[in-house]
Parts: sequence; C-alpha cells; structure tokens
Amino acid sequence: MSSFSVRFFAPQQPLLPSTASSFKPKTWVMAAPTTAPATSVDVDGERLEPRVEEREGYFVLKEKFRDGINPQEKIKIEKDPLKLFMEAGIDELAKMSFEDLDKAKATKDDIDVRLKWLGLFHRRKHQYGRFMMRLKLPNGVTTSAQTRYLASVIRKYGKEGCADVTTRQNWQIRGVVLPDVPEILKGLDEVGLTSLQSGMDNVRNPVGNPLAGIDPEEIVDTRPYTNLLSQFITANSRGNPAFANLPRKWNVCVVGSHDLYEHPHINDLAYMPATKNGRFGFNLLVGGFFSAKRCDEAIPLDAWVSADDVIPLCKAVLEAYRDLGYRGNRQKTRMMWLIDELGIEVFRSEVAKRMPQKELERASDEDLVQKQWERRDYLGVHPQKQEGFSYIGIHIPVGRVQADDMDELARLADTYGSGEFRLTVEQNIIIPNVENSKLEALLNEPLLKDRFSPQPSILMKGLVACTGNQFCGQAIIETKARALKVTEEVERLVSVSRPVRMHWTGCPNTCGQVQVADIGFMGCMARDENGKPCEGADIFLGGRIGSDSHLGELYKKGVPCKNLVPVVADILVEHFGAVPRQREEGED
Repeated sequence: MSSFSVRFFAPQQPLLPSTASSFKPKTWVMAAPTTAPATSVDVDGERLEPRVEEREGYFVLKEKFRDGINPQEKIKIEKDPLKLFMEAGIDELAKMSFEDLDKAKATKDDIDVRLKWLGLFHRRKHQYGRFMMRLKLPNGVTTSAQTRYLASVIRKYGKEGCADVTTRQNWQIRGVVLPDVPEILKGLDEVGLTSLQSGMDNVRNPVGNPLAGIDPEEIVDTRPYTNLLSQFITANSRGNPAFANLPRKWNVCVVGSHDLYEHPHINDLAYMPATKNGRFGFNLLVGGFFSAKRCDEAIPLDAWVSADDVIPLCKAVLEAYRDLGYRGNRQKTRMMWLIDELGIEVFRSEVAKRMPQKELERASDEDLVQKQWERRDYLGVHPQKQEGFSYIGIHIPVGRVQADDMDELARLADTYGSGEFRLTVEQNIIIPNVENSKLEALLNEPLLKDRFSPQPSILMKGLVACTGNQFCGQAIIETKARALKVTEEVERLVSVSRPVRMHWTGCPNTCGQVQVADIGFMGCMARDENGKPCEGADIFLGGRIGSDSHLGELYKKGVPCKNLVPVVADILVEHFGAVPRQREEGED
C-alpha cells in the first residue's frame, strides 16, 4: 500500500445556524511535556525482519515464523477471515444449517472465529446459534436513521434481541441469526454503517471527543480525524487486508478535550493535541492496554506529527506492530509487549522508517491539553458553542437499550435536535443541537423522565458494566442487573456528595475497564460463609482518569456478590467521604 498524506481543512460543524464569529480563541496554558523512558535494548537485526508478507492481496505469516504460534494464528493461516466478506463467503455460510456448520472444523472455525472480522461474535455458550454484532461508529456519532435501522434488526428477535452502548462509543446489537446476516450487512451499508473489522485482531472503533464540534472549550474537532482513521482502516468499509492480520486487537483515540473523555492512557495509540513551531498536530502515546494477565498505561513515543500525517503515522505504527509483533501466547501479543521487547527507541525507529519521509519529529513541548483541568459532567443540559443551542447528556443505565427505546431516541433526536446522537465511553448518549426554546419540552418527554434521566443519582451516573454472563461465555458473573441492584441498595445505606465511578466486569479480560474506576468489580468465583463456591468479585480501588491518570489496584479479593452491598458502603464512607443515611437523618 502506498504512503500518502491527508490534508485536513476546517473542522466540520453541525448544519444549523452557527455563531462562529462569537467563538473567541483562547490562550491555552501549555502543559509540561512528558518524555519517553530512556529504554535501551540490544536488538538483533534478524529480529527486525517482517514476519508477514503479502500474498494475493492478503498478509500472511511467513513459514519460518510459524513455530509456537497460537491457535488463532493457525486459523488465520488456513483461511484469511476477511475473505468471508471480500469474497462473499458469508453468503454461502448463511445458507447452511448450523448443524452442518458445526460438523466440519473449517466452518466451525468460520462461525466461532473468522466471523469476528465481520463484527459477528457467536454466543455459543449462552445463545447457541445467535450472534452479537459490533458496529464501527467513529467518534460515537450516529444518526436517527441508523438507530431506527438497528432497532428494526433487533426487534424481530424478541427477548433475544437488544443493544448495548459500549465502552468504545459504539453499538453492539444482540440476537442476530446467521441467515439474516447478508441482508443486515446490506442494510448497514445503505444507512452508512459497517461492522467490518470490529473484532479479533483488528483496529477497534476510533474514539474521539463526544462533544466534538459543539463544545465551547474543545481544543480540536476530532470527528474529521476519527472518520478518516476508520475509513482508512476498513478501506471505506470495503475491507482492508493490510491491517486485518494484526497479532491482537488494537485501540486508537484522538483527543480533543481537556477533560480527556477519550481515555488516551488505555489506548494502543493516542493522538494528544500539541503545536510545534506554529503548526498544529499531535504528540503520541503508545501501548496502553488491558488484558487478563497485564494492564499498562500508554507511554510517550517521543514523537510529534502534523495534522496532515495522522493517517501515515497510524499506518506506520500498525505496520510495525503487524510486521514484528509476537504471535505466540495470546496473553503476550498486545503492542506493549513488542515495545517492551524492542525498547521504546527501537520501536520508534521502526515506526519512523515506515513513515513517508522515513523520519519522525521529536515530541513537542507545546502540549495543548491543560493538566490542571476539572473534568466536566456532560450529563444534563449544557450550552453549545453555537449560540441558541444546547446539548443534553442522558444516562443509559449500564448501556442497555431495547428496540422501542432506540426508536424513541431517534424520534427525540429528530424532533428536538438535528437527528444525531453521540455515544460515550461511559455507555451514555448525548443529543446535540437542541434549540434552547425546545429544551423544556424535551426534558418533559416520558423517556427522559421514566428511563433515561439527564440527572441520575450521583452513583448511578458513574456506573459502567460489561455484558456479563447473560450473553458472554467468558464472563464469570452476571454484571448489568447486579450493578444496578447493588448500587440502588448502597444508595439506601449511604449518602455520597461527590461523583464516584464504579465499573463492573464479568471476568479478568476487563471489558468493563475496572482499573480506571474509582471502585472496580471484577467477576470471580468466591466462597460463601459455608465454604461453598459462589459468584464473587475482586474489588479494585483508586483508578483515575484525566491528566493524572492512574490504574486502580486490587483492594479486596473474592468477595461473595451477596456480601457486596455493606462492603461497598464501607468503602464509600472510608475513602470517598460518604455519610451513613442513619447519621445523616439524625443530623437533620
């Protein structure tokens, strides 16, 4: 694939009466630069030989590097998963009965592994024959038409069908059956959506500022960048084999807010806005990730790229990871393991030589993100930079919605806004571009009063939960309903005066990102008072987001789920200034 540069023009704005002239430029306080660790590692020249090569349009692991590879790599060698989409293999699979598909290893691997390249995850353990489908929604931006279409898909599956807002600003829909997939893919394309390359060893949904283009305090509108990243990675939703055979999944975000809504420290690549010699661009963080065995924050690459080089830089990093990454034990195949092995300077040099100009500028000391910034709450009503318009953030309890909810959300976006939504990494939704004259009527809508409140309780507003064992075969415990129930019961015991973010994840894979939460709950098996096995949780404490980000640490291990309420209440009192309700009532 040839190198190329993309020129960005003025950030796009919503199609409504704009008051750009009233938007006053700010003088930002420049934050002190961070520098990469001085890691020097001796690397044998042979180690830097690319491990993959292009064959007939697909990238294949060379024979000399196939010793000790993991089972998923063997499946990719047997047949490139992207062929199911690019060569219409999905059409043939959709015609076969599930019983026949399960009889042969090749087709069983198709439904359990390769279809993840199309965003389809077979729920063999809990929903045999049904799939979760993960979309690509760069920057979390979606439309009422897209939402109605997704609602129409899940409605036909009855109680088996629902949708979730994910921790990467994305939709996942559930209940999908294989015979319907070709028609669903066609429908997605017609409304401007895709599920392509959203699972397994691919680049996940590009995350950006959920308030992009409407926030009076934004640094840069992230939408043009996240859109181009998504288009590049999937070749405009037609499939991009160049980046469909990575050693493992890979996350990217573009930061546009001082609030760091984008969570850059947990991404494999994060673009951090910075100027250099009068030019706008980005400093780069690399290697952030979560896994069952290891979690690490991203570290500086000590590199800066101009806005024109956002795509070439992404391409260079992906190629370095694809070409050199380890493909053995899946627990050691994320990009940070490669950075550890090569050292940050060698990794940086491998990225640099894959850039069009064969070099990388060193990081800028003109970081535009203000370090001393109090993170703002986007829930509720807030003024936009466009005079006379506001956005309203609404709370979606643990991200779960039904078909009727989605139709009603679409109606609200059309009636009161511009037919657009923003999904957030906290599993909530923002309706932008609401005329101020319509705010009162919107706030009085039954959906916002009964289900999706703009002003949830202080503990509910920070609640995040993964899928849990209702649908996910890897989850050890049920998470979504339990997270709501535990939080409701804790709120009866204590009064909290400041936000506390609580995250739940069903297993050590930590899709619920418990390590960034103030209080995190990771599903495990525990023992009750009689020594019998029961569902439990390891409790993490102290995660922080923002410029002073920090991953939480294990606080208490193996707490039976039935005992969590008093334990959480005590934690809130001891560490977060909560007051027991009885004492509070007594003081009144």
